Amino acid sequence: AAARAAPQSPAQPSPSAPAAEPKLDALAPKPKPAGGEAPKGGAGGPKATAAFEQLRAAQTVTEIVREQSDYYHATKTTIFNALLNTIDLAQLAQLDPKAAAEEIRDIVAELVSIKNVQMSVAEQENLVQDIINDVLGYGPLEPLLARDDIADIMVNGANRVFIEVGGKVQLTNIRFRDNTQLMNICQRIVSQVGRRVDESSPICDARLADGSRVNVIAPPLALDGPTLTIRKFKKDKLTMRNLVEWASISPEGARVLGVIGASRCNILISGGTGSGKTTLLNCMTAFIDPTERVITCEDAAELQLQQPHVVRLETRPPNLEGQGTITMRDLVKNCLRMRPERIIVGEVRGPEAFDLLQAMNTGHDGSMGTLHANSPREAVSRLESMITMGGYGLPTKTIREMIVGSVDVIVQAARLRDGSRRITHVTEVLGLEGDVIITQDLFVYEINGEDKDGRVMGRHRSTGIARPRFWDRARYYGLERELAEALDAAE
Repeated sequence: AAARAAPQSPAQPSPSAPAAEPKLDALAPKPKPAGGEAPKGGAGGPKATAAFEQLRAAQTVTEIVREQSDYYHATKTTIFNALLNTIDLAQLAQLDPKAAAEEIRDIVAELVSIKNVQMSVAEQENLVQDIINDVLGYGPLEPLLARDDIADIMVNGANRVFIEVGGKVQLTNIRFRDNTQLMNICQRIVSQVGRRVDESSPICDARLADGSRVNVIAPPLALDGPTLTIRKFKKDKLTMRNLVEWASISPEGARVLGVIGASRCNILISGGTGSGKTTLLNCMTAFIDPTERVITCEDAAELQLQQPHVVRLETRPPNLEGQGTITMRDLVKNCLRMRPERIIVGEVRGPEAFDLLQAMNTGHDGSMGTLHANSPREAVSRLESMITMGGYGLPTKTIREMIVGSVDVIVQAARLRDGSRRITHVTEVLGLEGDVIITQDLFVYEINGEDKDGRVMGRHRSTGIARPRFWDRARYYGLERELAEALDAAE
């Protein structure tokens, strides 16, 4: 057996050695090497900077972890292949997951005994669990998916897995047997939502059972093996109170956003990639009245609305013959025939912007959407560009009049350089002066510097607008006192 015949190298763990399988503790900041030795050679010589020393130490520890885990991975591959030759996969598929896991556990324990594997009891238990994950779950990704503090999982081929924790990207020691195993897991994920990924359709958006967003790009487009990106959702749904606790928005700003959401203003949430647009949109939907009928349109369903009357729609890619595509624009058009009171578009990125504005303009007040832009002014320009992409041939002034008549508020989210996320602008769309769209800021975030740990310091500041444009709308819904108190407190 490969496990029994493995050469006794210094990297191979003995029965008394600590667990050699990839531990998530290795994701923590790496300790600096003892002795304080300066790196030899190189341009820096003995005067290398602290940043270089820290990077070199992290790389050294990562390499040691990988070397120590070679025996573990070789053993797991041997046991896994023996398991496949032992069990009947067709019969295993007929069992419920718990019974199937117990069956695999018994067989693996017997194989470990037969192969005379040199591992501690704890290591053997981890080996059994890893193989169960390979057969029934998402393989090496399972421990990462179980951690709630991880925001993103980025798999760049079988041997490079990165995670984002606290706004910082870290390299982990998690790895797959080979690209074939990684591709099988990608196909398992996308098949659960009726999609496929292969050489003929190498790009796919999907979602996990908990709503986490998944993107897969496979060879031949990805040159170094399948690339899998998972944007995880927290198990506990976030609220506006959480955003206040994390200083993403001031308490007064949160109260104003609550009035904006409850008074059925049309809202665009703008921001860059990873800035928290979808999280903010989820928080804003908490202010929707439970009696309203809400319809959501998304490429991959990830919104988590709490209202009882919600219809969730999702786009569909083409089938094997290239037919049957359902685009975001098709969904938004169909929404208008479904008696919606609010339409929520997960992400506006193309000609569907025209249909969303039409809906906002024709009695579907309180509709919301997100788009990629770096400022409220840029969001307006992007909206105009996306409508132009539809090929309607409308004059520029007509498009801008439509935007002004449809969008009431733009909320700008941003991810700062320290990884924190902030709502940087709450901006009203006022109207047109000539051909120029006029906006005014209600709240802005001012950066004052950074602390000794490198965290950005700043504060949310009211611009002093005492009577915003949506004042009459707030009064219509009986919220003018709440709005006045929030604006007074902000000043």
